[in-house]
Amino acid sequence: MVEQQYPEVLTIAGSDSGGGAGIQADIKTMQACHVYSSSILVAITAQNTLDVQAVLPMPIKMINAQFASIYADFDIKAAKTGMLADSQHVRCVVKNIKQYHITPLIVDPVMVAKGGTRLLTQEAIETIIQDLIPLADIVTPNLPEAEAITNMRIISKADFETAAKKIAAMGAKNVIIKGGHGQGKTVSDYVLLADGHDFWLSGDRYDTKRKHGTGDTLSSAITSALAKGYSIEKAIRFGKKFVDMAIKKGIVVGHGHGPLNHWAMQGDHDEI
Repeated sequence: MVEQQYPEVLTIAGSDSGGGAGIQADIKTMQACHVYSSSILVAITAQNTLDVQAVLPMPIKMINAQFASIYADFDIKAAKTGMLADSQHVRCVVKNIKQYHITPLIVDPVMVAKGGTRLLTQEAIETIIQDLIPLADIVTPNLPEAEAITNMRIISKADFETAAKKIAAMGAKNVIIKGGHGQGKTVSDYVLLADGHDFWLSGDRYDTKRKHGTGDTLSSAITSALAKGYSIEKAIRFGKKFVDMAIKKGIVVGHGHGPLNHWAMQGDHDEI
């Protein structure tokens, strides 16, 4: 008998019944990155690759109980947030993050599903800006989310840089603005680090509709890398590579916006 110890991580998010995004994508990614994933379920969705049909937030009492249970037993090395449903649930999560001194914390401000369905109310967006982003070690909005957070259009590289500085001024230590919703043959993400160092990460734009859960996967890969002791910059670069491979080596699932291939990097042990 051989027993091994792995870093323990936490995802705080909603469930995707179709398995492509949300807590399901988080756990698949974390498992592929060789860390142990625990989870706190904030909301349930009825969802497939075509659309989100229903959303049901969990009772606040149950969310609090999940936090208490996790932190009574597990040694969490890094955590991430995903879809948090509404303002009341964002405040509940924020309270628990403070209570259990959760760090490093990666905030993926999930607002819109790949099919276009809005997953977060405007009031909840404001609560994320005021209460959650200031707790983030890394915040990872895509273009529409960054525009909603900063209340500005983001088109040029200068816009990316301005928006990232605005988000950093809200309290986030490190900022990634993802360029997947942009145009062109390459996808370019802009990274602004806490020390002022910034850089662009570019990769091929693949002609596929199988990109459901991209943001969840990126933030989960970064969380996993941080738990394993990677620096902030190395963790971000690893996350970008993980997502690129998960899209490039696609799988055929469903009839709409299909999920990524979360085992695409299996066997590439030097990188995970």
